[in-house]
Amino acid sequence: MTRDTSKTTRSVQIEKPLLSENDRLAQINRTFFGERRVSAYNLISSPGSGKTTILERTVRAVHPDKKFCCVIEGDQQTDNDSRRIAATGAPVKQINTGKSCHLNAREVSQAIQCLDIPDGSILFIENVGNLICPTAFDLGESERIVILSVTEGTDKPEKYPNAFQSADCVLINKTDLLPYVDFNLTECRRLISGLNPEARIFEISAQTGDGFEDWLEWLCRVRA
Repeated sequence: MTRDTSKTTRSVQIEKPLLSENDRLAQINRTFFGERRVSAYNLISSPGSGKTTILERTVRAVHPDKKFCCVIEGDQQTDNDSRRIAATGAPVKQINTGKSCHLNAREVSQAIQCLDIPDGSILFIENVGNLICPTAFDLGESERIVILSVTEGTDKPEKYPNAFQSADCVLINKTDLLPYVDFNLTECRRLISGLNPEARIFEISAQTGDGFEDWLEWLCRVRA
């Protein structure tokens, strides 16, 4: 008896992109922000880059009336960062994602309903610490800010190109530590610009405030 070992190949066309539902909700968020003149900034970085410290200093400087500067905090667990932001006086909503390594548009939609964001305000969205997964998920933001610190290594843009290619702005943080770490600032800027010539790059220290004037000026300019 001869066994037929031939295989039948079947092609299945996927009509609906994997991220289409997230993209649909992101567009609803973007429309919401646009109608209310809300500038929404999605902050993406690896863990420990200094996102929360940057936000603390930025929130305190960007608007004297903190109710016009709102924050969404994304972490897998704890409300540690949201408590730090709350101490600045800004309204903040914590999102704990559990096992998920990124925020999505639905979570942001639910959070903005809780925040009751005033017209003409600023919304900072601190994404879960990760340079891979958050890059793929549009949240409806106005601008995407990617942060790396000098303690992470010069070649970070080469290792995670998608994050830097999608950035409107890149913050190189912890410049106060440059004398103590092996980090080539010129080479890092070259790598970022090679991936994304349009991205604005700012060298800052969230600890000392160095470079913050240019960063804050850019925020004000893109808002206008």
